[in-house]
Amino acid sequence: MHSHEVTRRSFLRQASWAGAALFFAPRAFARPIQQPGIEPNTAAPADRLQQFRTAGATTPIQVTKLRDTLFLLQGVGGNMVAQTGPDGKLLIDSSAATAASRLKDTLGTLGPHPMKLLVNTHWHFDHTDGNAALHDNSGAFIMAHENTRNRMATAQEIAFFHLKLPPSPTSALPQETFIDKEKLFINNDEIDLVYMPDAHTDTDIYIHFVGGNVLHCGDVFFNGFYPFIDASTGGTVNGMIRGADACLAVADDKTKVVPGHGPLGDKDALQKYRDMLATVATSIEKLKSGGQSLDQVIAAKPTAGFDADWGKGALKPEQFVELVYTTL
Repeated sequence: MHSHEVTRRSFLRQASWAGAALFFAPRAFARPIQQPGIEPNTAAPADRLQQFRTAGATTPIQVTKLRDTLFLLQGVGGNMVAQTGPDGKLLIDSSAATAASRLKDTLGTLGPHPMKLLVNTHWHFDHTDGNAALHDNSGAFIMAHENTRNRMATAQEIAFFHLKLPPSPTSALPQETFIDKEKLFINNDEIDLVYMPDAHTDTDIYIHFVGGNVLHCGDVFFNGFYPFIDASTGGTVNGMIRGADACLAVADDKTKVVPGHGPLGDKDALQKYRDMLATVATSIEKLKSGGQSLDQVIAAKPTAGFDADWGKGALKPEQFVELVYTTL
C-alpha cells in the first residue's frame, strides 16, 4: 500500500468520527473538567444538533468492503452497514439529515438495487437524523426496537449533555417495531435483530448477518475509547456489559464486529472492551458500596490502569467514572 493511501485513509477515519466528537465532546458534560489556563467552552448545548448537521454536509463517507454484499460506511455520526442484493439495499443507521444526498450517492456505487430497509440500532440522533430523508426520498421502510420509536416520537432530554430534543418528524419514525427479537431473510442471508435492555440506552439492538458473519453492535460497543452511557434514557453500565456478552455469544474469530463508533473490530477487540467495562464497574461498585461519594471515587482514579488505552476519546476518564458511578 502506498503511503499516500495510508494518509488518505487515516484522514477519512478521523473525519468519520467527527460526528461522534460533536456529540460526545466534553464541553457539555454535567461535570466539565477544566484544564489550568483554559477557559471552559460556553457554547450552548442546543447548538450540538446543528453542529452535527453542519458536519454532515461536508464530511466524506468512507466505504470498507466487509463481505461481497456487506459494506461498512463511516461518515458523520455512528457507523453504518449496508447490505446489497436482489431484494434491495438494507442500511443500518442513517447518519445526519444533511448527509442524505452523499449517502444516497455512496449507496448507488455499491450496486443498482433500490433502497428498501433501514434499521436503527437505537434512538440517538447521530444514528437516526437521516431517517426522514431516506424514507421520503429513497423509499426506505424503517425498523427498530419499539422503545426507539417511543423515544423518537416524544421530546427527550439527555441530561448529561444538558441537551433537550424535540420529537422527530413522523416520516423519521420506525414503521415496524419489535420487543425482544426479530428474524429477517433478505438477500440470501438471515439477519437477527436482538434487543439489549438498559445498555447504552433502553432502545439498543444488535444486528447479526448470520451468513455474512458481520455483527453491528450499535453503541453498546465503542471501539478504542470510553463509551457514553445515557442514563436519561435507561442506560446502565451493567446493561452495557450484558449487551457486550450478548454480542460475544454470537461472534466467532472470523466475525467482522462493527462498533457504533470507532474502527472496525473483531471478537478479540470486543472482549477487551467488555473486560475493561467489567473491571472498572467492579472497582467503582466496591468504592460506592463502601460509602464513597462521586468526588471521592473520581479522586481514587479507578480507571488509571486503562486510561492509556481507552482515555484517548472525547470522553475523559473522570467523566466515564461519573457515568459508571451514577448508573450502578
